Amino acid sequence: MDTSGSEFLRGTLKTIVLKLLAEQKPPNRGRMYGYEITQAVKERTNGDIVLTFGALYPVLHKLEQEGLLITETEEAEGRLRKYYSLTPQGDETAMQKISDFERFMENMRLLMQSPISLNPGH
Repeated sequence: MDTSGSEFLRGTLKTIVLKLLAEQKPPNRGRMYGYEITQAVKERTNGDIVLTFGALYPVLHKLEQEGLLITETEEAEGRLRKYYSLTPQGDETAMQKISDFERFMENMRLLMQSPISLNPGH
C-alpha cells in the first residue's frame, strides 16, 4: 500500500486486529502472535497492505490497556512468543467495531458513486 493509504490504515488498525482475533477458533484457541497477525493481513490483501511491527505493537498494547486483550507468553521453537486473545469485552467490542466499519464502508460507497442529477437536462 502506498503512503497515501497509510492514513486509512491507521484509522482501522484496531478494527483489523480485533476482527482477526475474533475469528480465531481451535486449534489456535482464539489467539494469535504478532507475526501471525502481520502475515494474515498481508495474505488476505495479496500483499497490498503490509502491517509493520512498529504499527502493530502499539495497537496491541493499547487494546490490552483497554481490557480488550489478554496476553500469554509461551516458549515456542526455542524462544518466547507472546500470544494475544480477546477478553469477553474485547469480543463484544470487536463485533461492534466490525459492524460500525461495515456501515462506514457502505456510506463511503454511497458517497463515492456518481451523483444522480435531481434536475435532468441541467
